Order: sequence, then C-alpha cells, then structure tokens
Amino acid sequence: MADRLLSVEEVAERLGTSVRFPRRLIEERRITYVKVGKHVRISECVLAAYVTANTVESRRARHLRGVA
Repeated sequence: MADRLLSVEEVAERLGTSVRFPRRLIEERRITYVKVGKHVRISECVLAAYVTANTVESRRARHLRGVA
C-alpha cells in the first residue's frame, strides 16, 4: 500500500509548527515533495525520514550506548 500524501497543513500539524515551516522546507528543497497540479504534498514516509534524520540524541543516551 502506498504512503498517504499529506498536505502542508497536515505536515505542520504533525510537526507542531505553523504552515510556514514546512513551506520553507519545500522552498529550500530540504524535504522531498510531490506536486499534484498546483498542490504540494509530502508522503508520510518522507516526513518520518526527515524527523529521523533531524533528531538529535541526548548526550546521556549517547554515553549509555558508548559513543563518544
């Protein structure tokens, strides 16, 4: 089954930001998106990958894993 395509508003809601933030990500091409006519959509898996790639691990968690 294909990932659901999210609107900019839905992405903003999931990230807990204003719509301006995902629009800026799109404008700066920092996130992959799909054009559907004049509409812009972001797939759920792309959003999850973006969040994973931009998650900063705490020092404590890194220390517990033995990473310098």
